[in-house]
Amino acid sequence: MYSVNVPVPGRVRTLANELYPDLVGFEHVREEHSCLLKRLGEADHVAQLQHRAHRALEGAPAVEAQITEINYFEDPPLGSAPVVYLAVESPGLESIHNDLTEAFEVVEGLEGDDYVPHVTLARGGDLETAKRLADREIEPIKWTVNGLEFWDGTYKLPVSRVSLPA
Repeated sequence: MYSVNVPVPGRVRTLANELYPDLVGFEHVREEHSCLLKRLGEADHVAQLQHRAHRALEGAPAVEAQITEINYFEDPPLGSAPVVYLAVESPGLESIHNDLTEAFEVVEGLEGDDYVPHVTLARGGDLETAKRLADREIEPIKWTVNGLEFWDGTYKLPVSRVSLPA
């Protein structure tokens, strides 16, 4: 599965590392952190998929984003529950997501109107632990998103980057 992801600053990774001791009871704890912006699907010709994504992003400006809280999905549409995440507030990212949904098919229940920008921390744990984590206060983390990554989910690494001009 290919996607367009938002790289997060080191301060977000630092926060995730600080929360790690409270996440160890979950089935899956993320070690790499980013914000999934749009799933693009599978491709026989990766270069064509990548080209379509780059074209859809042409002219997209740099946008502001902010981690505002810890939250959780109690019953996510895919995978084990609950999913604990860092909530990302960014009207600019939501606008770019909408642009990408015009160029690529929407994954029902996850994208379009159902899209919630977030950075997954862990999934498949105890609901009470997720609730306790969501009750914690965190300092907001603000940053400018000046680039996006074309992500290869099979190998779990970025294969290219798209700059978003200021």
